[in-house]
Amino acid sequence: MRKRPEPKGTYALKKWETALLMALCLFFLSGLLSCRTQRDLAGGLVRLHVIANSDSQADQAAKLKMRDRVLAVLSPALEGCASREDAVDIIQDHIPDLEALGNVAVTLGTERYPTRDYDTFSLPAGEYLSLRVVMGAGQGRNWWCVVFPPLCTEALAEPAEDVFQALPDGSAGLITQESGYVIRFRLVEWWNDLAQWLDDTLKNY
Repeated sequence: MRKRPEPKGTYALKKWETALLMALCLFFLSGLLSCRTQRDLAGGLVRLHVIANSDSQADQAAKLKMRDRVLAVLSPALEGCASREDAVDIIQDHIPDLEALGNVAVTLGTERYPTRDYDTFSLPAGEYLSLRVVMGAGQGRNWWCVVFPPLCTEALAEPAEDVFQALPDGSAGLITQESGYVIRFRLVEWWNDLAQWLDDTLKNY
């Protein structure tokens, strides 16, 4: 039987075009869902970002000492803290104490983080509330972790359940399980990169 010709002005998608469109839709939908999960997770965290004066051996060693001194100030103050809102108030009250530790600039604000893998958990890329401690010129390599809940401590070699109680529902499982979540974290990172590229492109248009 002869195939009926398509009416002029119409176009039928080829199979590979249909498959590509479906894949793109699935990618964008997965990206949106993963970004929502990241935002929910970020709502329960305060990150810690320590930036060294330079990459010299002495300055990098000083960065780690500063990290320990910052945690020595904040860890006792945040002990028993049950919410990020309370943690933020406590951290803000202690900023003068942190500034007194040395030649550092201390701020509490939003920062964009890449995907980070730690010994016992991982965190997806995205924007987080961050305690930023800049030493001297701030030209050296970073050290970053989570100051609330207290995920930076050595005790987390075997994390206890109560450490994660302040996180939004389901977030503890998200950051401590590997299977499947690495893909979702990368989707967040790719989505953020795409959003940043579009934003830069529109600004330069």
